[in-house]
Amino acid sequence: MKKNRFDTKLEAEFDLLADEYYSQHKANVAITGEDPEYFSKYKIADFAKSFKDGVLPKKILDFGSGIGNSIQYFREYFPNSHLHCADVSARSIELSKTRFPGDEVYLQIDDLIPMPDHSFDAVFSACVFHHIPHEEHAKWIIELRRVTRPDGVLAIYEHNPLNPLTVAAVNTCPLDANARLIRAGMMQQDLIKNGWKDTNIEYKLFFPAALRSLRFLEPYLRKIFLGAQWRLTAKNRP
Repeated sequence: MKKNRFDTKLEAEFDLLADEYYSQHKANVAITGEDPEYFSKYKIADFAKSFKDGVLPKKILDFGSGIGNSIQYFREYFPNSHLHCADVSARSIELSKTRFPGDEVYLQIDDLIPMPDHSFDAVFSACVFHHIPHEEHAKWIIELRRVTRPDGVLAIYEHNPLNPLTVAAVNTCPLDANARLIRAGMMQQDLIKNGWKDTNIEYKLFFPAALRSLRFLEPYLRKIFLGAQWRLTAKNRP
């Protein structure tokens, strides 16, 4: 299937950025006192905790998996799950395979995700949608619903445009030169309009490394809209 202009643009952009992604990301988050691994691990650990019944999904899609920063933590927190890593950038996929060789299945996203309907029990997306033009969000929300089984789970993590430090970091990051941040409430409305149910927003990352002793408070702050990132979960309406 022929790619549309947005898919082609994103592929070209991230193919060019792939080799420098880790070093640029590390430099950009240095102000927090943490490294990229901290942020990758926190999201996967938080995703695992969101399954409050303790029953973890058997088959997971990492939508926009990039150079594989989340893989080692999926292996740690979802040891019995089958992970599919999907990205628009062939170069990012190549680097991910080299960095984390293993049994993960890789999918290159074209105009669609190359999987049958209802393939996954859960879909994870970390800081991907702010790179997708907002007019294309509905298309990918619908596509993610297509590949998610009925009552399957979607978790979207994004930078919070209501946090001034996050906005400053994004505005000075070469990786985010074409990014446009998203309010959690707007994404929630898009999910509901396009067939997702039981949506829930939580805010994350309130304290930098210098204040790590206060991080035990973060679960109590999850409804306060000033966290550096937000998580939006939803279920696929049957």
